[in-house]
Amino acid sequence: MSAQTQAIQLSDDERQPCEIWTRVMGYHRPVSSFNIGKKGEFHERRYFTEGAAALASAPETEMEAEAVAA
Repeated sequence: MSAQTQAIQLSDDERQPCEIWTRVMGYHRPVSSFNIGKKGEFHERRYFTEGAAALASAPETEMEAEAVAA
């Protein structure tokens, strides 16, 4: 590994916790401030990706495309 691509190594006493924020009802809040129910909802979230949604809704065959157009 060259000097430019060398990975940084930290010991446990040099590490610090990472605070995760999320957007709730139009404003941002730290997840650590959520109650136990809201934390559970946060971990069950399914994230939307536009590319995957477009592929999922696209007809698989030419016949399906014609049926949708009709």
